[in-house]
Amino acid sequence: MAVIKANESDRQLLARLIRAEAEGEGELGMLMVGNVSVNRVRVRCLDFKDINSIERMVYQSPGGYEAVQKPYFYQRAREKELRLAERLVRGERFHPADRALWFFRPEGSCPAQWWNQWNAGRYKLHCFYAPLASECPDVDSVY
Repeated sequence: MAVIKANESDRQLLARLIRAEAEGEGELGMLMVGNVSVNRVRVRCLDFKDINSIERMVYQSPGGYEAVQKPYFYQRAREKELRLAERLVRGERFHPADRALWFFRPEGSCPAQWWNQWNAGRYKLHCFYAPLASECPDVDSVY
């Protein structure tokens, strides 16, 4: 059962996004970036009050993904990433990204806070950040 609406075009877009943002992090890294993406579609808080589709999430500006500005993002989705996108649409979650709405790749260690959001953990080179329940109650019930 899907946790967000996603047609074939949406799945292709999500697959391209997770590859462009985290291919070097392997499948689990791409799934975690995908968790952030799905969470942004599901919640109605903070920077994501009006983000209600995969397309709006991917192209959100400001505050969206840097990958959409790079040619690699616009390459055709591969079967591997399409399978991962399907898992994400069905609601699979992976810690530390299960509640996260943001991630980034710092030069060194993960700061405790980033843009006033708390570090939820690190996977390989990416740090994940989740809001407090008081700032975004939806994030605890996104699945």
